[in-house]
Amino acid sequence: MKWLKRILISLAILILAGLGGFIVYGAAYSEGEAAGYDNGYSVGQEAGYDLGKQDGYDEGYVSGKEDGYSEGYDLGKEDGYEEGAQAGLGHGYTLRDTTYKEAVTFLKQDKTDQNKYVEDTYGVYVCSHFARDVGNNAEDQGLRCAFVELRYPEQGHAIIAFDTIDEGLVYFEPRTDERAKPVIGKNYYECVEPKPGYYYEQPSYDDTIMDILVIW
Repeated sequence: MKWLKRILISLAILILAGLGGFIVYGAAYSEGEAAGYDNGYSVGQEAGYDLGKQDGYDEGYVSGKEDGYSEGYDLGKEDGYEEGAQAGLGHGYTLRDTTYKEAVTFLKQDKTDQNKYVEDTYGVYVCSHFARDVGNNAEDQGLRCAFVELRYPEQGHAIIAFDTIDEGLVYFEPRTDERAKPVIGKNYYECVEPKPGYYYEQPSYDDTIMDILVIW
């Protein structure tokens, strides 16, 4: 019977040892799992934050740089163009040469010829004023118009000209919009093509053309 008692005692010891080991294993597993989760979460959170921060910063920097550059380039180009145009021509367009028909049409629409000619010691509104105003009005419409000075033996006269793309340089009398064909050595009154029903008489002064100055 002693041997049976010894066997039972041994079995009991083994059972208790196994049970204790299982309990210790369970406790250790739980503690290890909790510690591993905490450590893993902490490490993962930190790594993820750093990685996300870096990627977000890089993406934001590149995107912001590209958007900022594009916007700055467009704004700078626009402002620079306007400033350059104003500093260059004083207007936002380029003057161009006309066709002959376009020049005639412009003169018909322009009202400068309706202004009153007024002359005194210095000239209140004379030929040079007519030529100036027609030229300025043409420029406002983007048309290139020349101020032309005709020099006579003792005085002079101002008219205008267009360098047309189909008939070349053509002259006009700004007071009447009539075409003129000035020639050096010829009297100016003979160079104007009068409107139907009109004609020009020789003036009291010598209007022989000594020189023709075309000023653009």
